[in-house]
Amino acid sequence: MENQPSSHGPVQLPTTRPTGCPFDPPSELAGLREQEGLSRMRYPDGHIGWLATSHATVRSLTADPRFSSRYELMHYPFPGPGMTEMPPAPVGDLTGIDQPEHTRYRRLLAGKFTVRRMRQLTTRVEEITAERLDAMERQGPSVDLVEAYAHPVPALMICELLGVPHGDREVFQRHAATLSGLDATREEQFAAYTALQEVVHGLVLAKRARPTDDLLSDLTASDLTDTELAGIGSFLLAAGLDTTANMIGLGTFALLSHPEQAAALRGEPDLADQAVEELLRYLSIAHTGVRAALEDVELDGRLIKAGESVTISVAAANRDPAKFADPDTLDLRRKATGHLAFGHGVHQCLGQQLARVELRVALPALFTRFPELRLAVPPEEVPLRVDMDVYGVHRLPVTWGK
Repeated sequence: MENQPSSHGPVQLPTTRPTGCPFDPPSELAGLREQEGLSRMRYPDGHIGWLATSHATVRSLTADPRFSSRYELMHYPFPGPGMTEMPPAPVGDLTGIDQPEHTRYRRLLAGKFTVRRMRQLTTRVEEITAERLDAMERQGPSVDLVEAYAHPVPALMICELLGVPHGDREVFQRHAATLSGLDATREEQFAAYTALQEVVHGLVLAKRARPTDDLLSDLTASDLTDTELAGIGSFLLAAGLDTTANMIGLGTFALLSHPEQAAALRGEPDLADQAVEELLRYLSIAHTGVRAALEDVELDGRLIKAGESVTISVAAANRDPAKFADPDTLDLRRKATGHLAFGHGVHQCLGQQLARVELRVALPALFTRFPELRLAVPPEEVPLRVDMDVYGVHRLPVTWGK
């Protein structure tokens, strides 16, 4: 059992995507994956940990309770000011905690996000999607798809699910847009997050006083405190918006760049489920994660010592040819079963069924309503979220018509 791969010294996390290939992960990841699924990695703060790139390694690691998801135990894999030490997760943030706290929250929420319950929301997703497409048509024939469609659809749906009153939705969407926007300063983002927390906390108090038919009202019957409810509500609002919005935006960009795939989606209604899974695999917008070893662990013949961080490249794992044939090709007819876009193990994305419903409706509806949809700028001018935890597009200028 080795603690240092013999083929090379510690690597740095590759972050630069290939020029002209906005949907592909950094090409160096493939080379590392071919050499070994687990490589020694040097973190920006000097820590020597690990980088997992193969599908099998990432799947094993994320299912192993000996690896922690607690932020304060991790070393951050990306360079940036003030990121040498990670703060503990805010109250209600399920992604940054371990059992038993995680188990308690997860059990309370799991029954609210079942496949059956999320599919029951399909009609409402269809209504919201149609409303946004109507608004696009009135505004067009040129719009920023992110602002006009990709952002509002999941924003309105998560508001409905949590029971955000109509009068508060515009305020919520404005704060959420600031949090994920390119132009906002850190101070503006912090102010937006604080304001969002205040909105949710007020909403929790209102639900306790007068419950309605929604997720937050359901949770007021649990033993969660107001602070926990506000934290979980804010976490769900953020998690349910940014990822799905970027899947719609980047997914549209990918389909416009592969017109034969867009034509298949438009012409074969039964292809929607399969197409969504393939886009999730191919794009892997939540591209990188981290775990911290709680004890010495042997994995792939390597000894990962207690306290060492392991960076997980979801993007590399979902492009692993050992799992998916011809993985760098977008093929909506592929059965992409087993992709890791939603993670794996106890931290697998809680809202994955809601995201699937939204994507199954939103993408086919867009290309059916606007069969001549195309980019309004050259592909290289589309601003990409290259420096963010969730990959995607900041804006996607599109047009349609003759």
